[in-house]
Amino acid sequence: MAKSVAPQKTTRTASSALRKLPSVDEVLRSPAMVATLDQFGRQAVVGAVRGVLAEARKDGEVTGDIAHVASVVLARLGTDAQPSLRTVFNLTGTVLHTNLGRALLAEQAVEAAVAAMRSAVALEFDVDGAHRGERDDHVRGLLRELTGAEDATIVNNNAASVLLVLNTLARGREAIVSRGELIEIGGAFRMPDIMARAGTRLIEIGTTNRTHPKDYIGAIGEKTGLILKVHTSNYRIEGFTKQVPAQELAILARERQVPLVNDLGSGTLVDLRRFGLAHEPTVAEAVAKGADLVTFSGDKLLGGPQAGFIVGRKDLIAKLNRNPMKRSLRVDKIRLAAVEATLKLYRDPDRLSERLPTFRMLARPKQEIEGLAQRLAPVIARVIGASFTVSVTACHSQVGSGALPVETLPSAGLSIQSAKARRSGREVAALSTAFRRLPRPVIGRIEDQALMFDLRCLGDEADFIANLATLKIPEAGDALA
Repeated sequence: MAKSVAPQKTTRTASSALRKLPSVDEVLRSPAMVATLDQFGRQAVVGAVRGVLAEARKDGEVTGDIAHVASVVLARLGTDAQPSLRTVFNLTGTVLHTNLGRALLAEQAVEAAVAAMRSAVALEFDVDGAHRGERDDHVRGLLRELTGAEDATIVNNNAASVLLVLNTLARGREAIVSRGELIEIGGAFRMPDIMARAGTRLIEIGTTNRTHPKDYIGAIGEKTGLILKVHTSNYRIEGFTKQVPAQELAILARERQVPLVNDLGSGTLVDLRRFGLAHEPTVAEAVAKGADLVTFSGDKLLGGPQAGFIVGRKDLIAKLNRNPMKRSLRVDKIRLAAVEATLKLYRDPDRLSERLPTFRMLARPKQEIEGLAQRLAPVIARVIGASFTVSVTACHSQVGSGALPVETLPSAGLSIQSAKARRSGREVAALSTAFRRLPRPVIGRIEDQALMFDLRCLGDEADFIANLATLKIPEAGDALA
């Protein structure tokens, strides 16, 4: 039987063709690479050229066009240069969206953070006394003023606040918590797990729905380090329920000489009813009701950067600050500057909704949002074409980040559906992907086979419209992930 020589001929042909590929040096010396080298640097460009040529050899691409290779390199470098932490349009209907960065900062906070980034600052330096200072001093006075507490300290988030308190006051001891308050926060972080890491033994009392004063009394003993009251800010238990009010629990804790720690979670410095929301216990109220320490967040209802605050008794705050763990949990100059600027806005509560984005969005009237929806509906309809229908619809926003979990805000938005008689979710999913692939991704939500854009959080209407210019509408039958 005759032997076939076709494979050898094919191999020789492929090898000959691949030799047409330019070398790395040839690409680098090309005029198209001059500006690219200047923009991205030689090391990055060389790596990209080698990568493109290696892929061409692997895929059997045989073009010898240096300009083509250079264009692919430039496109790849441009993509790699884009920040991973991209700005997006939050049209999910969740104002404080954990996955989208929670609170937007006030302009005053942004300016303060930028100033701290650009210059040396007196972070831990007493300018008047020309000696070492304390970074907490930049916000301690403001926190005392706004909460009525004796003293205050700051760490990098509220989970760190709770961890530091437990480790300082109850390490090797017991912490008493109602079973109905053993919360789980985002990312599957659970209060019992935090307590274990703090070196504290958890003492659960009561039942899921009912806890009585006698439960606390029966649990307090020689090994009790503290009583922890946790505000269930991210869920509600309703029906046949019972909990011990904070004021009554404070009296009991004082009688037994055991510190009472009230973890408010989200935490707010003002009565939210002024913005048309349900009342949430304020930090000042928790302090006034007798808690020895109160912990709360900075990037939720407070409307500032991520931070954790601890306010309360001066002697207990001093203990927290002596804990070596405090140093590993401290905040940097940039965040501290933004926190200070945010807290100063609370000295003028009547203008908070004008100056603090969180409250501006939460208090935004439904009529204003409806007007925005009416203006944007025909714009989006023109961009996406006849394959989809766009309609203005009423909807409900939520606060988010575990705050006011059963509270919703009347809102308005756009509902985008497939124009097919027999609708499926494939076209809508593909369209949602196309919106997320815009230069500034647009993030909505899909419900009832429709792409829903809640417009409560959309501020810059002109920027949003300009961003739509590069929207690539999926072809019929596409179902992108």
